[in-house]
Amino acid sequence: MLFRRLSEYFTRLEATTLRLSMTEILSSLFKEAKSSEIGEICYLLQGRVAPLYEAIEFGMADKMMIKAVAMATGITTGEVNTTFKREGDLGIVAEKFKIQNVKGNPPACGQKAKLTINEIFEVLIKVAIMGGEGSQDEKINLLGNLIREIDPLSARYVVRIPLNKLRLGFSDMTILDALSWMLCGDKKYRSEIERAYNVRPDLAFIAKTVKEKGMEGLANINPQVGIPIQMTRAERMSSGRDIIDKIGKCAIEPKYDGFRLQVHYCKSEYRNPKSEINLKPKIQKNLFNEEKKDYVKLFSRNLEDVTKMYPDVVAGVTKQVNATEAIFEGEAIGINIKTGQYLPFQETVQRKRKYNVEIKAKEIPLKLFTFDLLFVNGESLLSQSFCQRRKKLEQIVSKGEDIFVAKQDILDDPARIEIIFEDAVSRGLEGVMAKKLDGVYRAGARDFNWIKYKKSYAGKLTDTIDTVVMGYDFGQGKRTSFGIGDFLIGVFDTKIEKFVTVAKIGTGLTDVEWKELKIRSQKFKIDNKPNNYDVDNAMGCDVWMMPKIVVEIRADEITRSPVHTAGRMMGPSKSGNAQEVKVAGFALRFPRLERFRNDKSQNDITTLDEVERMYELQKQK
Repeated sequence: MLFRRLSEYFTRLEATTLRLSMTEILSSLFKEAKSSEIGEICYLLQGRVAPLYEAIEFGMADKMMIKAVAMATGITTGEVNTTFKREGDLGIVAEKFKIQNVKGNPPACGQKAKLTINEIFEVLIKVAIMGGEGSQDEKINLLGNLIREIDPLSARYVVRIPLNKLRLGFSDMTILDALSWMLCGDKKYRSEIERAYNVRPDLAFIAKTVKEKGMEGLANINPQVGIPIQMTRAERMSSGRDIIDKIGKCAIEPKYDGFRLQVHYCKSEYRNPKSEINLKPKIQKNLFNEEKKDYVKLFSRNLEDVTKMYPDVVAGVTKQVNATEAIFEGEAIGINIKTGQYLPFQETVQRKRKYNVEIKAKEIPLKLFTFDLLFVNGESLLSQSFCQRRKKLEQIVSKGEDIFVAKQDILDDPARIEIIFEDAVSRGLEGVMAKKLDGVYRAGARDFNWIKYKKSYAGKLTDTIDTVVMGYDFGQGKRTSFGIGDFLIGVFDTKIEKFVTVAKIGTGLTDVEWKELKIRSQKFKIDNKPNNYDVDNAMGCDVWMMPKIVVEIRADEITRSPVHTAGRMMGPSKSGNAQEVKVAGFALRFPRLERFRNDKSQNDITTLDEVERMYELQKQK
């Protein structure tokens, strides 16, 4: 398929905000694509050239792209920059200058407009993996030459992709819908495809498998060391009695307040001949070390490779795990080296860093408390009961000073749960986790196989909410220097696949936090409200942002508000005519920033369904 043809599909996707229309457009694209192209198309739809768990980023700033566009079109960087300030979109700028060149400058009109997706993808790979001294100039030259060769419409998207500003307004889940639609014309297979994707979170791999082998090809997808599994999530309840009524006799474990890690381990002498990482040869990474060392990979809950940040955890894994290969989960929590007490998250979080790692590891050592085993010695345990998984976990983790199997009590007494809960809170933990004894591990899902019971805060709301920052307004008075006066936060509505608002926060942050938010936001600013944001006009922002910054919010209670869109419904007017009126949505009363959640992505935030359940729990108090 020519990249020009893919650009036409991008244009159609960009022109609609309707999820069903997007699904049908993507389905048509997938039907037309060859199996050798569909994987690359899926990566490009994500604005990437590799799976999300591979730390391969373009590293392109607007200034670099301005130079590339200028080089490609023969326009001065000053004129490109001026036009960019007016248009707000370098893709549109490149397209406009290319159109001018078609009319008046044939050498730059796109004589090689017949470049295929594969050919352009190869150039984008080179740009993404290029590093070291002089790499910025090389990236500019590569992209400049490519933009010169392609047609104007293709230039729009070739420019946007490395800038991470494709902005088509749909999630990965819409792509999974489209794969089902490709096969049968509806979403019948969506849940099965999603289950496979949660075990192998690589859209290219899943799409190519479905394209070549149909649904039968997904049947044998199992965990593989080196490829993270989407972590299961817990529902929430507010008492021991509710927990027992829901799941009966269960396992109660401490709820640690640290870094949730998924550990991938393989002994040095063991090699998996079936290992297959779905990357182009030029960026394929050896799954195992060339040196004769045990292989250890640590992934965060948002699939980020954080291995280099936690050398003490890696060392503990190599010393205490007795298996040829294994994938297991745990929580890494900081310990006070003088008292042995657990450190609060605000101190533990100092360990998440890229520089001076060894020094900080001595100041704040981490202990890993393991609690689930997903794969061991070639066997997937996802469909086995929690009791079976726990037993095998205890067998492979030997006693030591760095890794522990989480303490566990199996009981059916609500009063006993309350005692254990109070004890956990008194020791600086968040609360407890209750786990269904016969529950399977449902990768990426949130259900009542796991239940979290956390300490209550002041007010009626018994838990915090994880939200994304959707945009902000400019500051006034003292906050003029911060550049932010208030910011809009939202949760995710899984039914309409859009981010919906729950609060606009203008108080409760320290000066340091305001400044930190402004610094973080610079990377994610965009020119217009994304298509997958549902925002009332009254909550519009001066600056819109991609949903990349996750913040944990504490509030007094959940209320109803006519200006917030979380759970807002439409109904007939009192007069009974066809005109619809708004029914108030959910909103947070007196919201305050608890902390930035660097360990979470937009896929881990609170959903509207959870907010609704929290609202019902609140009413019962």
